[in-house]
Amino acid sequence: MTVRGLRNWWPLWLVLGLLLAAVLAPVAAPFAPDAVSLADRRQAPSLVHWFGTDELGRDVLTRVWYGARVSLAVGVLSALLATALGALVGGVGGYRRGWMDAILMRLTDGMLAVPRLPLLMIAAAILQPSIPLLIVLVGTVGWMETARVVRADVLSLSQRPFVEAARASGARDWRIVPVHILPNAAPALAVSSTLAVGRAILLESALSFFGVGVQPPDASWGNMLYQAQTTMTTEPWLALFPGLMIFVAVLAINMLGERLAAGTRAAIR
Repeated sequence: MTVRGLRNWWPLWLVLGLLLAAVLAPVAAPFAPDAVSLADRRQAPSLVHWFGTDELGRDVLTRVWYGARVSLAVGVLSALLATALGALVGGVGGYRRGWMDAILMRLTDGMLAVPRLPLLMIAAAILQPSIPLLIVLVGTVGWMETARVVRADVLSLSQRPFVEAARASGARDWRIVPVHILPNAAPALAVSSTLAVGRAILLESALSFFGVGVQPPDASWGNMLYQAQTTMTTEPWLALFPGLMIFVAVLAINMLGERLAAGTRAAIR
């Protein structure tokens, strides 16, 4: 790959950098995420505390760093769950067609019609979810776009000669779909799952901002914004840095999805 090609894939390097930073947080962060120092509370950004400190004197840079672990984990793992559910629904509907496809697509349409954030807020308020349960909740409301993308691909692929050859050789449906069809739908699946990560990060951030997502003392970008909302005018750094991280992460992930989509279209041509 040329230097220009590497530059064109800057969203990928940025996403990988964020993931690497999240993994290295326990060994590279300058302070412990829950280290309280009342003598240093509400300090503006300085050479000691680059992102300032909060109302308990905790280092904001460290909490943003640890918050990346939670926000990115929720985003990536819930997107993987949503991708798996979407691939299952779209794959079965597109391959079987008929009444099964009609039922699954009406279910998909119904889920798309339900506003996700209010639904998640109600579920989170009732269940008081832990981080694993939050991943499941976000993942189970994010599969519909993937299902539609996979269904469209499977409808086309199921009529290709290699699928007809597999049927003629005696292969059963349970083998044809995962072995012959879904691997050929992988490019579209990769694009859809990448975009699902960005949506999941925004949903987690919104839930945490409204106080029904990740709960203190665990840090996430969303609950850091929630805790900073009463001091945005007097201590703007408390909201600025987690908000900036959400913006950068979602922008990079969505741009990566666009790059993958463009690469897929170019390969098809």
